[in-house]
Amino acid sequence: MLIWLAEWLTQFESAFNVFSYLTLRAILSTLTALLIAIFIGPTMIRWLQRMQIGQTVRNDGPQSHLSKSGTPTMGGVLILAAILTSCLLWADLSNRYVQVTLFVVLTFGILGFVDDYRKVVRKDPKGLIARWKYFWQSAIAIVVAFYLYYTASLPQETSLIVPFFKDVLPQLGALYIVIAYFAIVGTSNAVNLTDGLDGLAIVPTILVAGAFAIFAYVTGNANFSDYLNIPFIPLTGELVIVCTAIVGAGLGFLWFNTYPAQVFMGDVGSLALGATLGVLAVLVRQEIVLIIMGGIFVAETLSVILQVGSFKLRGKRIFRMAPIHHHYELKGWPEPRVIVRFWIISLILVLIGLATLKLR
Repeated sequence: MLIWLAEWLTQFESAFNVFSYLTLRAILSTLTALLIAIFIGPTMIRWLQRMQIGQTVRNDGPQSHLSKSGTPTMGGVLILAAILTSCLLWADLSNRYVQVTLFVVLTFGILGFVDDYRKVVRKDPKGLIARWKYFWQSAIAIVVAFYLYYTASLPQETSLIVPFFKDVLPQLGALYIVIAYFAIVGTSNAVNLTDGLDGLAIVPTILVAGAFAIFAYVTGNANFSDYLNIPFIPLTGELVIVCTAIVGAGLGFLWFNTYPAQVFMGDVGSLALGATLGVLAVLVRQEIVLIIMGGIFVAETLSVILQVGSFKLRGKRIFRMAPIHHHYELKGWPEPRVIVRFWIISLILVLIGLATLKLR
């Protein structure tokens, strides 16, 4: 929105041209989202407390979590508000990739909000029935996947980038739709499963979003993409603004979500953030790198799949409790130790993902 105003003002004062620079707008996007989250956060937390919108803790989980019962949840509304406001101010809203990404943020956020509302307001422990949640996740993801596939105008928009191999760029064809679907839905649920400890999900999300800002910048820049030998996709550069908005909003939310948390993000945050990381990976053609950088999300998801599968097939559990972060808690690790060690692992994985830009 402000970029359009700046363009109009350049006819009166050339100094406004500075707002056309992607790097400046990325910085402003980060700061805007961060400040919105920090300044609105206390008011939202007080309102959630007043409305008694608090977390319900499982009795069969780690005993240390019982003290968290009643902690305000649905804090993801704060994250999404900061992201959307920052993008509306600093992104080029005519860019269809930005439009698609914000559509995913909003629709998955609404889906998560409905789930949280049923859990904490209507006191229905099941929330939105699992099959309906999955149905709506799938419906949104399929619409997005088909739209991106049929509006793609360049071959590189539907090719698969294989990390570490510069000459391996297979054309996916209709398989693109399948991969896009699983990237969006899979990452949405993976982040949702990871969101079980204070700050555990938001920091890996910030790290991955920050890395995707770099991927978006070099993919959307003809000189950098040529130098790094990756496909040039013109529209992706503007996604830097979305990525940095996520970073800023995530840092602002972490201000209140760090141990011991004053607020939890809830499904409204985790489902939307996960789906957004998924669609960003699709747009910058880095679905495989997403699996590397989001290794914590992958491990959390696999731990649940293995635990359920093992119990159904053998009647035995592999972990003391799934997702895997609870396993380490029950082994005696203090919660802050689990959180920080997972953060460190996430940072290492993100750096490995970024290394794929040059090691080709």
